[in-house]
Amino acid sequence: MSPLIHLNSHFSFSLSLSCNFNYKPFTPSKNLNFSRLLIRATGTIPETSPDITPATEEPPSIWFAFVSSVLLPDGTPDVHRRSACGGQKLRDIMLDSNIDLYGPYAQPLSNCAGGGTCATCMVEVIEGKELLNPRTDKEMEKLKRKPKNWRLACQTTVGNPDSRGLVVIQQLPEWKAHEWSYEK
Repeated sequence: MSPLIHLNSHFSFSLSLSCNFNYKPFTPSKNLNFSRLLIRATGTIPETSPDITPATEEPPSIWFAFVSSVLLPDGTPDVHRRSACGGQKLRDIMLDSNIDLYGPYAQPLSNCAGGGTCATCMVEVIEGKELLNPRTDKEMEKLKRKPKNWRLACQTTVGNPDSRGLVVIQQLPEWKAHEWSYEK
């Protein structure tokens, strides 16, 4: 007996057995010898349509490096790298990417949910200031005694849909307990 397994590109298979039963009922648990098992992969490569041309260029996106306010156990900054399409609020990008934005202010009713009135979404822009919109009136009011590179994530729009570049963000700058420098 020589069993044959056919695998296709969808990871389903069929088992073919060729043997003579000669009056004995076939029971796979006793008669199947896996040491002589032959496996043959079958499938086809899908043909491409002449109407579809492969994309040779990546769509525009902005790369982000979000630096946590606490260090890792080895003493290095905890950096999370993400990418997103431009034209979005920085707050939305951070929340959609599961980046800690509010830290100790994350409890319900502790922040204004993007209204620009509480200043709990403050971030420090280390690199990529040229990709951000100018400070809004709400930011000027809330951040008047803060450094010029501090922004409210809920008021900051990053680029436009066809922008490309890198933005480095220090999360929770008022809680930062270390000094570091960004190196490309």
